[in-house]
Amino acid sequence: MTQLVSQDADPVSRLQSAAQAGDFLVTAEVMPPKGGDASHMVQMGQLLREWVHGVNVTDGSRAVLRMSSLAASAILQMQGIEPIYQVACRDRNRIGLQADLMGAQALGIRNVLALTGDPVTAGDHPAAKPVFDLESVRLLRLIHQLNQGLDCNEKPLTNGATTLFPGAAVDPQCQSWSGLQRRFERKLEAGAQFFQSQLITDFDRLEKFMDQIAAGCHRPVLAGIFLLKSAKNAQFINRNVPGAQIPQHLIDRLAAAANPLEEGMAIAAEQVQAARQLCQGVHMMAVRREDLIPTILHQAGLKPVIHCPDLSHSPSV
Repeated sequence: MTQLVSQDADPVSRLQSAAQAGDFLVTAEVMPPKGGDASHMVQMGQLLREWVHGVNVTDGSRAVLRMSSLAASAILQMQGIEPIYQVACRDRNRIGLQADLMGAQALGIRNVLALTGDPVTAGDHPAAKPVFDLESVRLLRLIHQLNQGLDCNEKPLTNGATTLFPGAAVDPQCQSWSGLQRRFERKLEAGAQFFQSQLITDFDRLEKFMDQIAAGCHRPVLAGIFLLKSAKNAQFINRNVPGAQIPQHLIDRLAAAANPLEEGMAIAAEQVQAARQLCQGVHMMAVRREDLIPTILHQAGLKPVIHCPDLSHSPSV
């Protein structure tokens, strides 16, 4: 029988420890399964484990039905893979959100990414009823209260406070500079301890964000790096992902390549190198090719965060 984690156990996650030490952070994203078989997700998590400080588990990304991010995070945790449990406000009210966060604590999950969530109209169940009882800033405040031993009504948690490590999303390429600054500052004030960005292609804009908005915040910002598999893939993202701005020169480079996937990996490795000069980490996204992330990181000159695997058996591209 699986034992729950004692409140006396070390509450600090590897991600939190590395963030506080000022290390260059690496995280990567996996999608939970659409069904009850989590074996592929676990396989991807095992390939990533030595190369990242945490594996993000998406929560109904793009409002598409998949396994509960809490259940999927618990499965990874049991396999020795540190999860970053994404929590979206779209599908649960404040009672359900608090219940799940206390459940995460009991399961030993510490890292939480607080998100508002994509609108249901964007997904595969457009007739579903959205909740949005909270949004990401208020969810961060709620997590802060749980960590103080109080529920959202400021009533004591009689069976122990949580010790969650909350993060938030940020989009340095947002068109509204004042809106970006206001939202970032609100998330800081609400208790965000780290930030993961949307996919970045404009590194001049990222540098401006780091210099003018994030400077002095003493919280790690991880630049979102997305593996583009082909010109067609890049064009699809520009059409269908809100805020995506993949420039034409990258699309042309992919279109001209003899092996577009290898070219996409080279682009991603170059972007990791650029991010290393600007911020404290990268958040890697390679939808359905998470197995290529270790090779991209290796090409970028990064080393595993635990120990070096044998790259002679790198996945085929």
